[in-house]
Amino acid sequence: MGSITIVGLGPGRFGLITLEAWQLMQDAEQLLLRTAVHPTVEEIKKRGVKFHAYDGFYEQAESFEKLYQAIAADVLQRAQEGQDIVYAVPGSPLVAERTVVLLRSLAAERGVQLTILPGMSFVEVLYVRLGIDPIDGLTILDAEELDTLPCDWPMGLVVTQVYNQELASGVKLSLMEVLPDDFTVTFIHDLGLPDEELRQIPLFALDRQPDIDHLTSLYVPPQPKAERFELAPVIDVMHTLRAPGGCPWDVLQTHKSLRRNIIEEVYEVLEAIELEDEKLLCEELGDLLLQIVFHARMAEEAGSFSMQDVIDGITDKLIRRHPHIFGDVQAADAGAVVLNWEKIKQKEKPERQSVLDGVPAGLPALMSAEKLQKKASRVGFDWPEPAPVWEKIDEEIGELQEAVETGDAAHIAEELGDVLFSVVNLSRFLQTDAELSLMQANRKFSKRFAYVESCVKKSGRTWQSFTLEELDALWDDAKTSF
Repeated sequence: MGSITIVGLGPGRFGLITLEAWQLMQDAEQLLLRTAVHPTVEEIKKRGVKFHAYDGFYEQAESFEKLYQAIAADVLQRAQEGQDIVYAVPGSPLVAERTVVLLRSLAAERGVQLTILPGMSFVEVLYVRLGIDPIDGLTILDAEELDTLPCDWPMGLVVTQVYNQELASGVKLSLMEVLPDDFTVTFIHDLGLPDEELRQIPLFALDRQPDIDHLTSLYVPPQPKAERFELAPVIDVMHTLRAPGGCPWDVLQTHKSLRRNIIEEVYEVLEAIELEDEKLLCEELGDLLLQIVFHARMAEEAGSFSMQDVIDGITDKLIRRHPHIFGDVQAADAGAVVLNWEKIKQKEKPERQSVLDGVPAGLPALMSAEKLQKKASRVGFDWPEPAPVWEKIDEEIGELQEAVETGDAAHIAEELGDVLFSVVNLSRFLQTDAELSLMQANRKFSKRFAYVESCVKKSGRTWQSFTLEELDALWDDAKTSF
C-alpha cells in the first residue's frame, strides 16, 4: 500500500509555492497534477521535474463532478498499487478543491495514508489586493454552485472559476435577482500573475468582459445592511412553554380553546388604533402575534404545518395577488386592484360555488352583514344610490313596530335583525364601517356613563334617589365633554 501527499501549486506565480511543497514535488516518486493549465507549470518544466497531468480526463468527463470523481479514483488506485503519490492541485488543497474532498473520504474508507500540506490560495492574494480582512466574513462559492447563495448574505462574496462567458452570464443573472443591475463588482483576472487585473464593473456587464477564462473570479462587496427582525425569540419561548415541563396552562391549550383569545386580541388592537396610542398598539400587536405563533406551534407539534409555512404561504399569496406589482398585469387605480384581487381569489378557491361563499361563520354579526352585502353588490344585486336604503330602513322599522304590537318574540327578533341589516347597508353606502362605528358608540357611552356615575358617587346619594330628569341633566353635561 502506497501513500498520498497533497500539496498546493499556489495561486499564480511560481514563487508562491511553499518551500515544503516544492521540495516534495522535486523528490516525488510519482508527481500528479490535477491540471497542467496553471501558471507555475512552465517553471516546473524548466526545472526538469517530471509529472503526469489529468487534463485528458477533462475531455472525456460528462460533468465536473464525474471528472473529479474519476481523478480521485485514479490517484487512489495508484496509491493502492503501492506508489507514493504527490498530488498537486491549483491554489491551496483545502480551498475550493473538490478532488481533495473526495480523496479524504475515499482514503479513510480504504486505509490509504493521506497527508495534506498547507498551501497559499488565491484568497490570500485577494485579501491584499482588495484590502479586506477575512475576519469581517467572506463567502466563497464556485460559479457552478451559485444557486446555494442565500438571498441576503451579509458579507463579501467571492465567486471562483467563472471560466467562460456562458457561466459568467449565469452568475450575472443569479446575482441580479438580489442585487441592482448596476451594482459595482470587482472583475478579477490572472490574480497573482504579472498581468493580473482587478477592475470595477457594473454587474450587468460581467459577461461582456473580453478576457474571461479559467483564471477569472468575481468579488461582490457586502450589501448595505438592511433593517432586519427575527421571529425566532418568540417562537423559541413558545416552544419552551409547550414542551414537557413547560407551563401547565399553555400545554393544555388547543386551537378551539384559544378561539376567544384571538378574537379578544383583535379587538384590543382595534381599540389601540381608535385611541391613536402607538405604544399601546405596539403592545397589542405583539399579543396578537403571540396568538398566531401559539397556533402555529400546536400545528407543528401535530405535524400539520409550521410558522415558516405560515410565513411562506402569506408571502406567496401577496405576490400572487399583486400581479400589477410582481407581474405584467396593469392596474390603473385601487378599484382595478380590488377587481384583480377578487378574480385571483376565485381561481384559488374553485370549491366556492355561491357568490356568498367565503364569509366566516364566526364573524361578528355587523361585519358578517357587511361582507355578505358587498359580495352581492359585486354581481349587481344592490341599489345604485343611498335614497332607496333610507326608504328600506323606514320600511323595516315599520315592520318591527307591527311585530312588537303582536307580542311574538320570535317575529320581533326577526324584524329587529332586518332593521340592523338595513342600517349596515346604509353604513356601506356612507363608506363607514358599521362594526367600528358601533364600537366607537360603545366607547363613547362608557365614557359618558362613567362621568354620570362619578357625579352620583360625589353627591353621596344613591342611584334610586335621582330622578330621570336629574340623570338626563348629568348626561347632557357629559356630552359636552365626551
